[in-house]
Amino acid sequence: MSATDSPAAAFGGKAAPPRATWNWRPALPLQNAPLFAWPPEPLKTLKWLATTWLTLTEKVIYLLLAVITWAYLQPALGGGAGFEPGWIVQIYARNFALMVLVAGGLHLYFYTLGKQGKTLKYDPRGLATNSRGFNWHNQVLDNMFWTLASAVTVWTAYEALLLWAQANGFAPFAAWSDGPVWFVLLFPLILIWFSMHFYWGHRLLHWGPLYRIAHALHHRNVNTGPWSGLSMHPIEHAIYMSSVLIHLVVPSHPIHIFFHFYWVTLAAATSHTGYDGLIIKGKSPFPVGGFHHQLHHRYFECNYGNTEMPWDEWLGTFHDGTPEATRRMRERRRRMHGVG
Repeated sequence: MSATDSPAAAFGGKAAPPRATWNWRPALPLQNAPLFAWPPEPLKTLKWLATTWLTLTEKVIYLLLAVITWAYLQPALGGGAGFEPGWIVQIYARNFALMVLVAGGLHLYFYTLGKQGKTLKYDPRGLATNSRGFNWHNQVLDNMFWTLASAVTVWTAYEALLLWAQANGFAPFAAWSDGPVWFVLLFPLILIWFSMHFYWGHRLLHWGPLYRIAHALHHRNVNTGPWSGLSMHPIEHAIYMSSVLIHLVVPSHPIHIFFHFYWVTLAAATSHTGYDGLIIKGKSPFPVGGFHHQLHHRYFECNYGNTEMPWDEWLGTFHDGTPEATRRMRERRRRMHGVG
């Protein structure tokens, strides 16, 4: 079977030839979302917004999950709530279960059961099972430890703080009845804020001392899997998740808070699957990966942000996946560090 005859090619990407850098990659060059295009592209922007929010996308799924959490999975917090262990433990158990469900489910499908083989898989290699770079010499066990022991704990701590602050009147509350337009608009604004925070927090984590102390742990995952997304040092978890603190000053509903957390945590598992999409019954894949961020794990000093807010393009760190972009990045590294 030739590269152009492969199942991967049928979904608009390209299956790489043997011994190539990638097993599969999407069509290149990569494009940023049109939201901040200049000159403005209103028709493309409206189409992108409609596709993002009016169809069943990952964002919409996490929004629905936030609504379900508020309606059925959230312990009651009355006015004057304190930091009682009971409700905090309930939140921790819920977050732990959601992480196992999402990251564990994706790992089971793609890696344990191998339902797609290497179709739409970026890196041709399997996850490491005998590497001294990971605890227990096993990438998955190492990633699970940092995700469940540290990420879920930091996530729960931030979430408990925000819910406690709202319950006690220390953080502004916004109900649907207070303003439906603001209530709806806040969801895309959360993602814009996250994009800015993620870029600059990520650049900070690549500062030498912080990289060595904390971020290097995440970058052991050159070839990523679902459990790699939140496999981070606790210091990095604290920095990475701190974008949620915006809800201490911006009027929000707990549904906004839950959505924000799910985008910060659960979406990290989907974006690190190592696959571009989940194929169901041979149909067009449901996007679960992110080649833009996969390039960062491969080349380190590029694509610090995401495609929704083009900080990388504005500041010269954008890698569009092409060989020309790789050459430009290596030339920049030689100028900055004397290495290729």
